[in-house]
Amino acid sequence: MSNQPRHRSEPTALHQHAEDNLRFIRATMESSTSFTGVSGLGYVLAGLSALPAAWLASRQADAAGWLVIWMLELVLASGLALALTAWKAVKQGGSLMSPSGRKLFLAFLPAMAAGGLVTLSFFLSDHVALLPGIWLSLYGAAVITAGAWSVRIIPVMGALFMVFGALTLLTPVSGDLMLALGMSGLHITFGILIWRHHGG
Repeated sequence: MSNQPRHRSEPTALHQHAEDNLRFIRATMESSTSFTGVSGLGYVLAGLSALPAAWLASRQADAAGWLVIWMLELVLASGLALALTAWKAVKQGGSLMSPSGRKLFLAFLPAMAAGGLVTLSFFLSDHVALLPGIWLSLYGAAVITAGAWSVRIIPVMGALFMVFGALTLLTPVSGDLMLALGMSGLHITFGILIWRHHGG
């Protein structure tokens, strides 16, 4: 009689143990997979929005007006890309805040935060002419590190942004022109490739 409760609890314990193992395996697999929800359409629309921004910025009479245009473009382009990436992730049955999605954004943020700090510092010290090259370089670095958690083509785009940044910093080419070529041309080109090969 004293052994009977022990035998009855064994199947429950084994069943619970199996469920715990399955949960661990599922969580491990989910955290190790790439985030494929990056929206190619979002990149295309962000790239299209950069064209009028570059045109307007190049016609500003002072550094403050120029910077305001590009900061508004940053908000618009980021909003478009983020909203469409969230929509694509849900369509795929996932979430923007999945383990791989969180890793992607956490990898993306440090270089972008550094860019914000450098932007404020250079604006206050009246060195805005250097900002286009710095933006392209830091954005490229952010894309490369974040791309380690996404589809393989993303780090390639980041590397090209860094090349554009180097050209902007080391040659007399127009910063607004290079921002247009980078933020518009590269985003549209790679957005189409992602849209075509990875959906959405």
